[in-house]
Amino acid sequence: MKISAGQFKAQCLKLMDEVKLRHEEVVITKRGKPVARLVPYEKTSVPIHGYMKNTVMIIGDVVSPTGEKWDVES
Repeated sequence: MKISAGQFKAQCLKLMDEVKLRHEEVVITKRGKPVARLVPYEKTSVPIHGYMKNTVMIIGDVVSPTGEKWDVES
């Protein structure tokens, strides 16, 4: 559903109830162009542990010394 910003302002609370009830979004327009969306809130929890699993690829040995000489103080 699309609605102008002026209509949204006048019917905000009613539209919020409709979005909650119907689980449909409302696109709010200003001068005919979309500027915002009112979407139903859905409580979802994102697990933190393992969230980045399989997003990094390790190539080679990252544990053994490289043999590179370096000085901590320089």
